[in-house]
Amino acid sequence: MKRPTLPAHTFRFVKRYLLPTVMAMAITLPVVAQTVTASAVTSPGFAPAETARAHQFTLANGMTLIVKPDRRAPTAVHMLWVRVGAMDEVDGTSGVAHVLEHMMFKGTPSVPAGEFSRRVAALGGRDNAFTSRDYTGYYQMIPAQRLEDVMRLESDRFAHNQWPDDEFKKELEVVKEERRLRTEDNPIALMNEALNATVFEASPYRRPIVGWMSDLDAMTATDARAFYQRWYLPANAAVVVAGDVDVAQVRALAEKYYGSLPARAVPERKPRMEPVQSGIKRIAFKAPAEQANVTLAFKVPSMQWREGSQDDTDALALTVLAAVLDRYQGARLERALTQGPDHVADNAGADNGLWGRGPQLFMLIGVPTQGKTADQVEQALRAQVRRVANEGITEAELARVKTQWVASEVYKLDSLFNQARELGTQWAQGLPVDAGEVLVQRLRAVTADQVKAVATKYFGDDQLTVAQLVPQPPDKNRKPRALPAGFRH
Repeated sequence: MKRPTLPAHTFRFVKRYLLPTVMAMAITLPVVAQTVTASAVTSPGFAPAETARAHQFTLANGMTLIVKPDRRAPTAVHMLWVRVGAMDEVDGTSGVAHVLEHMMFKGTPSVPAGEFSRRVAALGGRDNAFTSRDYTGYYQMIPAQRLEDVMRLESDRFAHNQWPDDEFKKELEVVKEERRLRTEDNPIALMNEALNATVFEASPYRRPIVGWMSDLDAMTATDARAFYQRWYLPANAAVVVAGDVDVAQVRALAEKYYGSLPARAVPERKPRMEPVQSGIKRIAFKAPAEQANVTLAFKVPSMQWREGSQDDTDALALTVLAAVLDRYQGARLERALTQGPDHVADNAGADNGLWGRGPQLFMLIGVPTQGKTADQVEQALRAQVRRVANEGITEAELARVKTQWVASEVYKLDSLFNQARELGTQWAQGLPVDAGEVLVQRLRAVTADQVKAVATKYFGDDQLTVAQLVPQPPDKNRKPRALPAGFRH
């Protein structure tokens, strides 16, 4: 795995505060095309580097192709997305989506194990991959004229991945050592695992992306092969290309290398709905650590992308609320909890899970300062939400977070990788290619009254799970771990 295995909702905060201390279809067959104009998201003082259009096609075998030209540099990003992640696993095989991601580098009949990355490097590029709860992605960043070479390589890997059992056993040990390094040696990561397992009852989000160690210990090569055969299907995958490319040429290459793959139906996904929570949940997690930590997880609606939906309106307002609390230097949580002679926390943060294939959470997180307790930080965090519920937010705060949101959306377009990643993530969530633009437009329509309303509605005890990290003395006999051999960043 190439990304931290902390929950998506808390990773931004952990990265910011805690990690420093402690992620051919035949040409004649019909192709369904969808072209979307992704006009620039603008705000006074901000303008994108270039207006671009993203073009989306569906190949005859059901695979999606998304192409976004950007001619500012002679480079391209090629990504293969599979709409399968940790949430598609079953109990007893947690971690198999991530293990399979590792095994996808272990060869095909025509490309020996380890040769894929060496060939990409020889083309002047670099490659990697990532696994999340909702999807798995593979990417290559290459000179634009080498696009066909990586499409040939990736289509072969997608369709013909194979490896011997001995290779699986060796790579499984790498994954297990990765879990030890990134999770078992990280008290915050361990607490977050316990938190998710407590928050969610029916949702597969209760399982860690990297997998439980007992499941990894019991995992077999057959488990990974079965997962590959079940989910790595053209109709469950998308190719995203961004960069100095011609749309018609990319489409022809996609038809040649991906469109010829045989079509198979995607297995039915059965809904796994969370039962209604009927009271506050609490866990006290003991682990060797220097400081306590408190995390509050509130169940909130996710955005379903339905115009006029109350859940969508609330999800957007919750995202603005998180920004008012913690989107900028000197935001409410920083001022109220970490500044002044009587401050209770060294760090405090908020984040809202806006969308995903599973249920979402609004997170409040704090690190008690010396002499203060996790209970005091918990009460201080909740008091700031109550303040919004009682008093609302100012128009100046609202305008500030909206402007900053627009700015971040504009600036990220400077990166080809971010453009491709955004398009792939949106596809994996079932969203249109202009979702980023539409999201900003809808966020800009959120009112102060709507933010006040969600602060009142979603932060009661019946939606809350609290996790407190209870620091324990360090194990003096435990030696620090090194990155496992074969680990890929």
